[in-house]
Amino acid sequence: MPTVQKTLMYSVSFLSGLGSFIVICAALATHRWISSTILISDASSNGSIFITYGLFRGESHQEFSQGLEEMTKHFAVLGLLAASVAKTLQTVVVLLLALGLAASGLGCVFCFYNAVSNPYQTFLGPPGVYTWSGLSASFVLVGMVLFAVNTQSSRVSEDLVQKLYPVYPTSSHKGVTHSYGLSFWLLLLALALDVVTTVVIAFYQRARSQQRQEQRKPVESAPRDGILF
Repeated sequence: MPTVQKTLMYSVSFLSGLGSFIVICAALATHRWISSTILISDASSNGSIFITYGLFRGESHQEFSQGLEEMTKHFAVLGLLAASVAKTLQTVVVLLLALGLAASGLGCVFCFYNAVSNPYQTFLGPPGVYTWSGLSASFVLVGMVLFAVNTQSSRVSEDLVQKLYPVYPTSSHKGVTHSYGLSFWLLLLALALDVVTTVVIAFYQRARSQQRQEQRKPVESAPRDGILF
């Protein structure tokens, strides 16, 4: 059976890993990743189109000082994007976060297993926790960066607006601003929790190593005659 200290430390890591798993699920399920405002100006309309979307779903509405406004529209992001680099990168982001979610879940399993038992296999111990937590953090970080790069370089918001409102050609777009939302920034919390999972186990391993060294010191420092006696 594991010691009380080991059970406590791995339980803390399990909770932080579980928190990371829940946060990634929340980020995937919500659509407040980014909000964009596109200014529209032509002969018949003058105002702004506001679009908010995530990895799967989004919504858009208009606020015009001149011209007719349409009702709020809800849409599927991947279904609306044309077969292009933007759609491919959006799909890659989804896959990366799915892998991060799976790695986070496996990290939780390893932490729980170590909290209730003493595994003999090396990888089932701390190395396994380090591996899965590290992979989870890496997948999430790369997914965040790729989403931001795709939004800025592939002009995803403009492309979506063009599909939603074909009556307004690209020439009527007079400017666009982006604001990353709560769902996007939640992934930073997932990263922090993965780091906490790793740090807690590393702290436990270091304390355990120091404890073992302290136990060896009395024997190593004892007089030779005393040891022979």
